[in-house]
Amino acid sequence: MQALPLTPAMRGVVQGIARAGHAPMNTLSPQQARQSYAAAAEVLEVPRPALPRVEDFSITARDGHALPLRLYAPVAAGQGAAPLPALLYLHGGGFTIGAIATHDTLCRELARLAGCAVVSVDYRLAPEHRFPVAHNDAWDALAWLHREGASRGIDTGRLAVGGDSAGGTLAAASALQARDAGLPLALQLLYYPGCDAWQDTGSHRRYAQGPILSKELIAWFFGLYLRDDADREDWRFAPLRVPDAEGVAPAWFGLAECDPLLDEGLAYADLLRAAAVPVELELWRGVTHEFIKMGRVVPEARAAHAAAAAALRQAFGTAP
Repeated sequence: MQALPLTPAMRGVVQGIARAGHAPMNTLSPQQARQSYAAAAEVLEVPRPALPRVEDFSITARDGHALPLRLYAPVAAGQGAAPLPALLYLHGGGFTIGAIATHDTLCRELARLAGCAVVSVDYRLAPEHRFPVAHNDAWDALAWLHREGASRGIDTGRLAVGGDSAGGTLAAASALQARDAGLPLALQLLYYPGCDAWQDTGSHRRYAQGPILSKELIAWFFGLYLRDDADREDWRFAPLRVPDAEGVAPAWFGLAECDPLLDEGLAYADLLRAAAVPVELELWRGVTHEFIKMGRVVPEARAAHAAAAAALRQAFGTAP
């Protein structure tokens, strides 16, 4: 571990996790892994902001499933309140773990800092629901927000989609589908998204043993999510496989240096730039995958929250 270029704070987190001695997630059942992740998900988060408006509700997905959503807003709902721009947020977790609850503090913080509504989605997880169910749920939520969001005080002309890790994959793919459907987006906000079909880049090799995200854990996640290897070539799983990215929404990337997913995030940013898509990319040195949820001890997490919020404000045209 000493050879990794981690910041002192990040190294302390990694050493603390090692001392805790928990069983690797990929040795657990999916249900046990979800419980383990949920128990630790917000331990290192910034203090949970109080917001004047937090609402749970559900919408109907294409197959009749009641899809849970949670709306966060920095202003209370009320008569005459101006509609708010909104970010649809898709949590990370390898398509297998994670929930609205595990990313509650992060979504609250983005709403507070960006001055916008954030709508978080409890999309269905693998292995009970394999590809492309998570993508379909994400897209159904985004389409609903565009179609019906005004009923919740949302300005449907100012929407963004975002997520971290697997949620970043879902956000990137949803932005591509929005382009195809003629649904205008102000921004796609991508924290260290998975973008490629095969995990064979230099960063995957450098960080095959983690920390935080390892080759074995990635293989476990994808083995539960994908139906077969053909799914890997589908751009809804691997946005780098999209035939044409021209006309997709502007993108903001927040990447971690010590992360297996680094190189594919960089490659997707390059693909978008080559298609004349506006791209802003920020790379935080010395931190790992999942760092944005460690703001209590890792300063780069708070910087990444502020940078994402600034990108949302710029995209939405709202004052700082």
